[in-house]
Amino acid sequence: SKISARPESGKTKVTFGQRAADAIAKFAGSWAFIFAFTGVLILWMIVNAVLAAKAFDPYPFILLNLVLSCVAAIQAPLIMMSQNRQEEKDRRRAENDYKVNLKTEIMIEDLYDKVNAILAKQSALEKKLDSDKHNGDSHEN
Repeated sequence: SKISARPESGKTKVTFGQRAADAIAKFAGSWAFIFAFTGVLILWMIVNAVLAAKAFDPYPFILLNLVLSCVAAIQAPLIMMSQNRQEEKDRRRAENDYKVNLKTEIMIEDLYDKVNAILAKQSALEKKLDSDKHNGDSHEN
């Protein structure tokens, strides 16, 4: 039976939450996110520094600190969910690789035994031919 099929081609249905976690983890781990988030942070600080007395979050930017903490509190579990799904995919792939490797090893051992049997038969036939040839030479003399 075929065991070399891709493990992720199975019946595992991905939920909306899993897709969202994967998308967020992918975006949060990109340079685009780093640049955009850095831009937002710099803009936040500049706006609040320029507005000074009318700033919605004056220095030391306590509201920004709260926002960053909330983002981290939401982002961390989403990234971990995505990592757990990836880990499960990797585990299934490794399990499938093991099965394929085991089946390949068994097939190679079987072929090795068959080749050895063929070589043994060939050797026996060569000995018989040599024996018949020598017996034929001695009868002619």
